[in-house]
Formats: sequence, C-alpha cells, structure tokens
Amino acid sequence: MDDWKNKLYFGDNLAILRDHIDDESVDLIYLDPPFNSRATYNVLFQEKNGTQSAAQITAFEDTWHWGMESEGAYHEVVTAGGKIADLLSALRQFLGTNDMMAYLTMMAIRLKELHRVLKPTGSIYLHCDPTASHYLKLLMDAIFGGKNYRNEIVWERTTGRKGVSQFGRVHDVILFYTRSPSATWNMPTVPQTEETARGHDLMKDGGGTYRLSDLTGAGQGLPRRFGDRTISPPDGRHWQFDQDGIDELLASGRIAFSRTGQPRMKTYLKDLPGIAVRDIWSDIQPINSAAAERLGYPTQKPEALLERIVEASSDEGNVVLDPFCGCGTAIAVAERLHRKWIGIDITHLAIALMRHRLNDTFAEDLSPHDVIGVPTDLGGAQALAEQDRYEFQNWALGLVDAQPAQTKKGADKGIDGLIYFIDNAAGKVKRALVQVKSGHVQRAQVSDLCHALDREDAAIGLFLTLEPPSRPMIEEAATAGFYEAKELGKKYPRCQILTIEELLDGKQAEYPRGAGRLTFKQAKRQSKKQQAQPELFDEGS
Repeated sequence: MDDWKNKLYFGDNLAILRDHIDDESVDLIYLDPPFNSRATYNVLFQEKNGTQSAAQITAFEDTWHWGMESEGAYHEVVTAGGKIADLLSALRQFLGTNDMMAYLTMMAIRLKELHRVLKPTGSIYLHCDPTASHYLKLLMDAIFGGKNYRNEIVWERTTGRKGVSQFGRVHDVILFYTRSPSATWNMPTVPQTEETARGHDLMKDGGGTYRLSDLTGAGQGLPRRFGDRTISPPDGRHWQFDQDGIDELLASGRIAFSRTGQPRMKTYLKDLPGIAVRDIWSDIQPINSAAAERLGYPTQKPEALLERIVEASSDEGNVVLDPFCGCGTAIAVAERLHRKWIGIDITHLAIALMRHRLNDTFAEDLSPHDVIGVPTDLGGAQALAEQDRYEFQNWALGLVDAQPAQTKKGADKGIDGLIYFIDNAAGKVKRALVQVKSGHVQRAQVSDLCHALDREDAAIGLFLTLEPPSRPMIEEAATAGFYEAKELGKKYPRCQILTIEELLDGKQAEYPRGAGRLTFKQAKRQSKKQQAQPELFDEGS
C-alpha cells in the first residue's frame, strides 16, 4: 500500500528543504518568490456587506536588506566553490551589498537545495518579473547548467497598464529549466481558432467553421465512387480513403465539390489538431477583482497558468513542490490533477488560507495530508509564542477560523481577530471579536474585551489564552451574559474564554454557524480531473 501523504510545511523553506526533502525526490518545482519590488503585500478582506474592509494584515514584506543573515548565506555559497560561487562573488562586486544583492543571495542558496531535491527527469519553473529576471537567469545557468535551459516564458498578466515614461509593463517572466535532457515533457496544445488556421479559406455551415483540404496523396491510384459518380484521382495521385471511408465522409456531409467537380474534404476547426503552445502566453487571463477563484492573497496566480505547467512537466502520481506556497494555487492544481505535492510557507496566515482552500475545493475527495511545523500540543504552542508572538497570534486565530484584525504589528486595542456570521433571515452580518493572549492574563483584560463588545457593537467575544484563566476572569466573562440568536432560538455566552489547550483538544467556540463560513472567502468546489486509465494489455501481449 502506498502510505505517501501530501505535506504542507510551516517554516523557512531553506531549513525545511535541508531537513525534510530527500535528494532527487521531486518531479516538478514551481516557485513564485517575492520579486524584491520593495512593496509590502497585504491580504485584504472584504466586509460581507460589500464594502472594502479596513482590516488587512501583512502577508510578507517584499523588501530585502543586506545584513548578517545575507552575509552568512553569501559566505556559505562562496566557500562551497563552483560556478555559483564565482557568479555570486562577481555579482557582489558589481552590485555591492544592496537590497538586490541580498535578494539574489537568498535565492542562490535556496536554488542550490532545489537542484539537489529535483529528480534527473525533473523540471523547475521560476516565476519572476523583469526587474530581477536577468540576474536570476544567471543564477539558474550556474546551478542547473546553461544546457538545461529550456525557455524564458513571457506571460502577459495584464493589458491595461500605461507607462508614463516608458512602454507599459504588462508581463511576468517564467524561467524553465530541467535537471537533465531526459526530463518529462507532455507537449501542451491549445485548440485551433480562425486566426491560427490562417493560410486556408475558411467557410461555415451548420457544423461550424471548416476549411477544405485535398483528398489525395502521392502515387497513382484507382477511381472511387462519389455518390452517383465515379471519379479518378489526378495523374500521379491516389484517393487517401478506401470506398468505405469515402461513403462515410459523404454520409456525414464531410465532402464538398469544387466548381470543376473535384471532391474536397471538409475539416472543421474543432477537429483540427491543437496548436503547440509557444513561449509567449497571452491566452491566460490574470485574476481580476471579480474572479470566482480570487481568494484575496496579493500574489495569487490563476489556476490555468499552473495547470499548463503541471500537465506539461509531470505525470499523474509525480511529486510537485512549491517552496513559496502563498495561498497554494500550485498545490490545489496538483491535487486536482492527481499529483502528489509538497508545499512550504513561512506565515501561518498562508497555512490557514491553504487549509481552507483545499478543504473547500475538494472536501471529502481531498487526499490524505500532513501539516508539519505547526503546534499540535501545548508545548509546541508555548515554543511558538516564545519564538514569535505575532506568528503565535495568527496561528491561534486560525484555531477558531478568525480573520486577523490588525494592520501591522504593535499594541492591540482589544481586537486581534474577527469572525463573521449570519443568524437572521434578513442576512444582516454579525461579528465576533477575538483577543489572543500568549503571556500572563488577568481579569482586567477580560473586562476590556467586554467593553470592546459594546464599543464595536459586536455580538460575541472570544478570549484565547495560553495560560489557564483565573476564577476572577471566569466570573468577569459571566457578567457579559448571553447573545441571543432569536430566529434560531439559541443563546450563546457573550464573552467566552478558551484556552489553547482546549482548542487543540477539539473544543470549539460557540456562535451561529448555519450560514457557512463568512470570514475567509470560500474556494469554489471542484472535481478532480478524471485519472488516466492504464492499458489492460501491453502492445506485445
């Protein structure tokens, strides 16, 4: 029995690659790392009444600075020697120790690990933008070898951008390399259109658009009957079909006669072989603000883009790795196309988004998988709180499916997260406020949450604590009374104290859930692509 489980890792992808991913174990790598655009990307959440929410949280800061971490990575790469060491040393002389050099150093040490884990038949697609693509191509040449360069794919990601002092910048670059010349390759094609079928006279009838093609081949042949006429092929030619084939074409209306009486075959566009995809992709639209698959993650890519890559360079059952997962588009596509997958991300927000996306999209059809690196017990939660209280907060909010409420790190105002729900026929959205505490807790903090419920006109408050609550805290929460969902005929404690240990043991917050999850945008339910069926008999049997 295949005991493989798909894996989703929280943490620094460099450490996870080194500690958990075996040599030559991955068939396809897709990565869409931050582009060094000096931008701070925020995940935006939309209020359920349709207005734009002020709530957002930093997903990652796409800004790199030279410091001890980049200096250490540079030293490790250079002292290991080889072409990449020579290149990185030359780049440092050219660029100096600036932000771009920090970014390239961060990428170089990770690309070395990605080369290690890729199978000899494997491929890697590095998604970037033109501000850094020329430098990244040098890194890829040094690590994967110039002979294994396949394409610089240009994806036209937008059409509506005008430049003030230059041509409009509308494309991303995807660098496609293989580990060796024997890499897996399934030629992707797109259907023929009237534009691609140029060079032929196109006509239309009830069956659609078609073109006429010759019915003969080289070499003299015998006459054939075409209805009530017997027609000989031109000198030195033969009819490509036997009599049964010609009768079938006639019966299906697939033969037309020229003015000279010569038969020609109708070939409809829908029946023409597809056109091989080239290295300029303008047929895949970006995710617009109204797209059904849009989840709100800043760098989300369309599934059609990843589907083309996954199908071209992997087969069913192969392993797909995305070391910069984001909201998990590559992982979701791999799951739908019956590939195994490994995803890595350094933020708990991304892990929560991926967990929701996979569960919403595939439900009971979701393949078995493990989430590794997130706390599973009280000791792990305490360790995360000591390491990074901000990431602990995001992780704890994920335990109750709450949306982060703060725009950035800093002192909270009694609200760390939000949960939306509907409990009435009118569709009015209600809110639950969530506060997370990883340190010492006391009665006054519960009192502050109770006051925040009144100030924010919220229905319910959740107080999540790493420490057990004291009796005065429990008494203070009880003074808030109950929230009554009148149309449901139910009451819920208005201020609830939940320990992290209780949540890990399966306890849930109490609030109306009948209208489904509103806090995160729900991914569209999809069916997996039908699996290819194995041949019953080999050709030689």
